Amino acid sequence: MRIISWNVNGLRANYKKGAFGWLLRESPDIFCLQEVKADIEQLPNEVHSPAGYHAFFASSKTKKGYSGVALYTKQKPDKVEHGLGISRFDDEGRVLIAQFKDLVVLNVYFPNGGGGPERLAYKLDFYDAFLDTVGDLRKHGKGIVFCGDVNTAHEAIDLARPKENEKNTGFLPEERAWLDEVESSGFVDTFRHFHPHKKDAYTYWDMKTRARDRNVGWRIDYFFVSPDLTRALKKSDIHMDVLGSDHCPISIELNIKSKT
Repeated sequence: MRIISWNVNGLRANYKKGAFGWLLRESPDIFCLQEVKADIEQLPNEVHSPAGYHAFFASSKTKKGYSGVALYTKQKPDKVEHGLGISRFDDEGRVLIAQFKDLVVLNVYFPNGGGGPERLAYKLDFYDAFLDTVGDLRKHGKGIVFCGDVNTAHEAIDLARPKENEKNTGFLPEERAWLDEVESSGFVDTFRHFHPHKKDAYTYWDMKTRARDRNVGWRIDYFFVSPDLTRALKKSDIHMDVLGSDHCPISIELNIKSKT
């Protein structure tokens, strides 16, 4: 099974750039998109109903053209949940949870902590609520994959300029501590599982400063898997050469059979 995750920074713009076509050509079993910034009726047919996929969307109820996630899967899920069950988080359209027979896939666009203390508190509250949700899901005995834009770089190796960003959101101690908690609960950062010491591997670059040209980036997009899936992990990649957003796609391969 192959799963791709990508913060597309606007699905309509991503489609016009031809980047959505890259996803279809890759033909993953599942692909998860964040920061869709569109309601389903605003999307072309090829995007909201691509051949061979079941598509699900969670859009922002707070304002148009903001946030949003989309999940596409070849195998029809047994159940799809929109959100964490908490309106202050779910109204921003940040979570889709697809449940299969032996697997749960969570596609998440975690909040950015910029914009002042209130927004940082919102991000940290979301983090805690999400981990509570995942903890409840684990009680059912299914393997869990969660992916998306976490909006935090975990370690100094995960961004080009750690010293300069020690007091900036996205690399604050309290944000990074949550990723410590994720790992201490047993979840595996799939990229570091295969590439523990790899430097200069980023998933996001600031467009205004043309940071991608110089690879001055951040690794803030992740795949985490529950410990029972670690032995099934075959591969975890960052596709830094794929354009179409200020983020690039990431992917994993699992030794799990998928029905199509």
